[in-house]
Amino acid sequence: MSPAAACDRTRLRVLVSGAVQGVGFRPYVYGLAMRYGLAGFVVNGPEGVIIEIEGHRASEFVATLPLEAPPMARIDHICVGETAALAAEGFSIGTSEVGKLSTQIVADAAVCQQCLSELFDPENRHYLYPFISCCHCGPRYTIAERLPYDRRNTVMRAFRLCAACGADYADPASRRFHAEAIACPTCGPRLSHGISAIVAAIVRGQIVAVKGLGGYQLLCDARNQDAVQRLRRRKHRLQKPFAVMVGSIERVNEIAEANAVELTLLESMARPIVLLPSRNKLAPAIAPGLSRVGVMLPVTPLHHLIFHALSSPEARSRSGAVIVATSANLCGEPLLIDNAQALRRLKAIADLVVTHDRDILTHADDSVVSVVAGRLQFIRRARGYVPEPIRLERSVPPVLAVGATLKSTITITRDNQAFVSQHIGDLNTAEGIRAFEKTIRHLTSSLDVEPVVIAHDLHPGMASTRFAEANARKLVAVQHHHAHAAAVIAEHGHAGPTLALVLDGHGFGSEGGNWGGELLLCEGSWSRRIGHLAPLKMPGGDRAAREPWRMASAVLHGLGRGNEIGRRFAAQRQAGCVSDLLDQPGGTTTTSAGRLFDAAAALLGITNLQSYEGEAAMKLEALVRRTVILQAGWTIDGGVLSLRPLFSRLIADDIDAAGGAELFHGTFAAACVDWVARSAQTTGVNTVVLSGGCFLNAVLADKIPRGCSDAGLTPLVPRRLPPNDGGLSLGQAWIAALQIAQQSSASGGTA
Repeated sequence: MSPAAACDRTRLRVLVSGAVQGVGFRPYVYGLAMRYGLAGFVVNGPEGVIIEIEGHRASEFVATLPLEAPPMARIDHICVGETAALAAEGFSIGTSEVGKLSTQIVADAAVCQQCLSELFDPENRHYLYPFISCCHCGPRYTIAERLPYDRRNTVMRAFRLCAACGADYADPASRRFHAEAIACPTCGPRLSHGISAIVAAIVRGQIVAVKGLGGYQLLCDARNQDAVQRLRRRKHRLQKPFAVMVGSIERVNEIAEANAVELTLLESMARPIVLLPSRNKLAPAIAPGLSRVGVMLPVTPLHHLIFHALSSPEARSRSGAVIVATSANLCGEPLLIDNAQALRRLKAIADLVVTHDRDILTHADDSVVSVVAGRLQFIRRARGYVPEPIRLERSVPPVLAVGATLKSTITITRDNQAFVSQHIGDLNTAEGIRAFEKTIRHLTSSLDVEPVVIAHDLHPGMASTRFAEANARKLVAVQHHHAHAAAVIAEHGHAGPTLALVLDGHGFGSEGGNWGGELLLCEGSWSRRIGHLAPLKMPGGDRAAREPWRMASAVLHGLGRGNEIGRRFAAQRQAGCVSDLLDQPGGTTTTSAGRLFDAAAALLGITNLQSYEGEAAMKLEALVRRTVILQAGWTIDGGVLSLRPLFSRLIADDIDAAGGAELFHGTFAAACVDWVARSAQTTGVNTVVLSGGCFLNAVLADKIPRGCSDAGLTPLVPRRLPPNDGGLSLGQAWIAALQIAQQSSASGGTA
């Protein structure tokens, strides 16, 4: 029955689905019912929020319902039906119904402006309380065990409400009416140390670990070079950039350039880290060799209290009120969330470890985003965005997809939604694997889903593949670059054939080998490799991915100038051995786009060794101010793209690092557009997916889609997930779901 027709009835039953639990939706409904003088009730149910209303203005209620919803709510569907009139009086919030769940928990949100005002109001009972929250802000996903989202199903059940909080919780006029994370200094969580101790340590140049919304963070003075370098040594993070936090949006412009879109992102409820052009006003060790800096605003009340204390004249003159805010872990390990583990494992890193007694059930790193060509691009998707689902173009069976080894995420499908987990990290440590398995348990439990299939990468040596194989479920193996393409196809709901240009560092090929610069033709669950970058030797195998000079040596050897390896890379003790190795037939080769960036960076003298993934490519990109295209800088033969002419130019004596970086980026982007356009003519397919970790490069992410559009093609780019392996699990899940549907159809069943 349509809402318009149903509203003529005396009593209506309204089902609202979407992100409507834990966001103040029931109090909102209560207030709306009071406004229109309606009787009935509202409860959390298995499929969302259930409302029954009775009264003459029911039609106005239904019309207004989607228009004034709370800021954290997302309404997917409203179903209105007639039910028997009860001649009821009054409107109430009832006990949650139980059953098979199809609603969801929402993402954690930064402290709202109303709570912030109360935080600094001496007359308010939440004055200077670091755990203030309400229906519109605070923890959600990281403290919830399961649905329905009621206090008894969160870590807050450990804190018995005091009389004042209990009154707020029960008062329909209160902003904390049925706010499950409600707390105050009398009955709520407490910090282990005072704000003054935290600020004093930061001002003294010390490193402080604090328990944030999704895990522990490390803080220090971002203008203190000694403090930042000390943090690098202790964290074993020699070059990888640190993010910084400023106290307010007004302070952003002092340290970085930001446009209106970027400023809006910074102030959004998700409070991500936003990459911005740096003004170089911070300690040089913040982001060595890079032109951009990750900036964020305070997320929690604790952050605001720290900046409030730092804003005192004495503190400000010494600290500058800009602090490093980075994940509290050893490099490569998952974010810490447990108090005992934090005290034990951070004692060698932090001078002060600040805990509290509100547990975190699942870790959630700070999300990292950038703005490319006016659109949002995810680099790391976690706190503030997870578990917001990706809507699929059809309902699919429940699938668990376990992603890759680096930038790990998992995906679980439920009906026509795909829930991609928060960034888990790398699975090359025991701690990483434990965090991966815990994330699977938590997301499966919170969604009330039992997967029938596990999708995994084709590579047999990945920890995620081994996990899949150890489970007694049907398995679907998905080729790495096909999964990259499928993630974008699923996100856009695209049907029909597409080309896919996938540029990344490494992926196991369909028949083995190292792929990474691939042109695919995709349709449904099927794909075919129709092109690739020219293979390049990898002297030393996987070691070449960590040492760009080795890839540069392979380029020199391929150009017939192997005799220059020893001279160009004299500082590398094994340069002579690598030259001899390249002279031998056979050996490991790769079609990786990422390795071409490494080679260019080393040939231009930018970096010979990498201390973190993507370092060479990021430092190469940092030199680009404008792009230049070398005409005839590439060749395409039989679907194979070669940049041999470009590299011949890059090794000339009359080109400097910046000029070479601009030439490399411009030419590589133009070559990719040419490659795709020719393939579109050959295949008759004009839609092209653009994905893979190399599209984190802002130059490529701008120039290649723009070039494809100019060539009359329709580019599809990742919008709600990162282009790197952080989005891979969605593609795996989509391919597996399509295969199940095809098999079911072939056997006469239904998917």
